Order: sequence, then structure tokens, then C-alpha cells
Amino acid sequence: MTQEVATLEEARQLIGTLGAELQRLARLQRHALREQQARPILQKLFATFQELQVTVLPKSPLGEALGYALRNHEVLLRYLEDGCLAIGNNGAERAIKPLVLGRKNWLFCGSEPAAHRAAVLLSLVQTCKHLEIDPFYYLRDVIARVSTHPMSRLAELAPREWKWLHPEAPRRRAAA
Repeated sequence: MTQEVATLEEARQLIGTLGAELQRLARLQRHALREQQARPILQKLFATFQELQVTVLPKSPLGEALGYALRNHEVLLRYLEDGCLAIGNNGAERAIKPLVLGRKNWLFCGSEPAAHRAAVLLSLVQTCKHLEIDPFYYLRDVIARVSTHPMSRLAELAPREWKWLHPEAPRRRAAA
């Protein structure tokens, strides 16, 4: 192995390590910030929900919303435990919006297997967008290599793993 290739590989590994370390630190800082500032706000919010619940009709829209929130108290607090989790589902909503808008286009895929293939492909594209990977670049690379790639290392072709193994790949800007 030439010195240049070794240096390039070392640089690639350092970039991957740097990215992983920064992500870990960001998660830890978000976790600490949420524990310190968000937990007291959420505790007060749920106390307010409990007070309000006794004053509204259970079958009213507000009563049902309060009941839902209180029944799912533990699940709704889970975002405090992990700095990666978002408090809402806006990211998921944005990810499925193109699929919902194109629903009538997908209605007649030709057959059930074709619909399944379209769903897999759309899921891969949305995952790439979420990870800020250029979907065209990713799919072109994976399709070119999948037939010769060792089965024991198939996980390397998944978008998240592929991103860390290809730091030189062009990035797609995240949607605002």
C-alpha cells in the first residue's frame, strides 16, 4: 500500500471518528439540557393536564386529547432519555408527504410485487434524504456493487452504514 493511499484511508477513518464523536457529544449535551430544562416544564404541563381533565367532558375533543396525553405520559417523556429523539413527529410527517401527495400515482403499480419494489425504493430515497445523502449517488453506487458485494457484509450497503464508509460522497442539504 502506498503512503498516499494509507494517508487517504487514515483521513477517511479520522473523518468518520470525528463525525461519530461529535454526534455523541451533541446527544449528551441535548440529554443534559433536556433533563435540566425540559423535564420541569413537562412535569408542570402534565400536572396541568391532570387538573384540566377533571373539568372537561371525557368524550369532548379536549377530554380525549387530555386522556391520550395522560395515558401515554411515559412514552411522551421518552424524548428526555435520548438526545437523538425529537419531541414531535414533524420529521416523519415531512418524509411521508411526497408519498401521500403521489398516492394516486402509486395506486396502479401494475402488480403487488411492483408496488412492494416501489415502496422499498421510495423508503430508501427518503432514508437517504433524512441522512443527507444524495439518493442518486447512493443508489448508483449500491446498484453497481450489490451483485459482487459479499453477503456477510451486506449491512454496509444500508444508507446509514454506507454514509460512514463513504465520507467523500456528495451530501444532500437537509430540508428546511
